[in-house]
Amino acid sequence: MLTIDYDRLDVRPGHTVLDLGCGEGRHAFEAYRRGASVVAVDWGRSEVETTQRWLGAIAAAGEAPVGASATAVRGDLLHLPVPSGSVDRVIASEVLEHVPDDAAAFAEVARVLKPGGRVAVTVPRYGPERVCWALSDAYHANEGGHIRIYRQAEVRERLAAAGLVPGSSHHAHALHAPYWWLKCAVGVDRTPAPVRAYHRLLVWDLVARPWVTRTAEKVLDPVIGKSLVVYATKPW
Repeated sequence: MLTIDYDRLDVRPGHTVLDLGCGEGRHAFEAYRRGASVVAVDWGRSEVETTQRWLGAIAAAGEAPVGASATAVRGDLLHLPVPSGSVDRVIASEVLEHVPDDAAAFAEVARVLKPGGRVAVTVPRYGPERVCWALSDAYHANEGGHIRIYRQAEVRERLAAAGLVPGSSHHAHALHAPYWWLKCAVGVDRTPAPVRAYHRLLVWDLVARPWVTRTAEKVLDPVIGKSLVVYATKPW
C-alpha cells in the first residue's frame, strides 16, 4: 500500500533515494523496483531486519533492474547517516508525527538533499486524525505514538523554514479512515466482527484492486483521505 505518487516525486533509475521511518519497507520496495539506489532508515531493529529481508527477496526474484541497489539501516532522523547534499529523493512517510523535534528532522531532510532534489512528506490528515484522537487515547498516547496533528499549512511552513520549496499535494487512503474510526470506537486492541470484516475489505482492495473500491477511494480521497502528502524541492 503506497501513499506517495512516484511519478510526482519523479523517482528515476540511478537516483539515490532515502526512505525515512521505513517501517517494513513498502516505499523502499517500489523505489528499488524503479531502479533507484535505496537506503531505508528506521530506528526499530525488527523493522530494519524485515525490510532488509524483503529487499533481498526482491533481488532474488529479479524484480529490481540492473544497477539498482538497496539496503536497510538503523538511524536517527535527527542525525541521518548520509553526507550533506548526497540524496536525489527523500521519502518521509507517516513518521514526522512521531518526532518531538520535527523542525530538526525537516532540517536534516534539507541537509541531505542535493540541490534540485525532491522530498515527499506524508502525515495523518488533520480531520480524520482528530476523530481518532477524540475516540481513543490509546490510539496515540503511547510510547512512540503520534504526538501532534498537522494541518497542511503547518507542513508547508516546516518545509519552507528548512529551506525547501513546497509544491503539489494530495490525500490518500480514504477507505482506511473509517476503519480506524471503528477501531478507535471499539478499542484499538480489540477485533470484533465488524473490525474483522472491514479489514477483509481492505485486504481485498489491496490484493485485487477492484474498480469499485479504487473508484470509491479516488472520489473520497479529497474528502476523508487519511493521509496528507506534500511534495517539496530543494532550490538550486
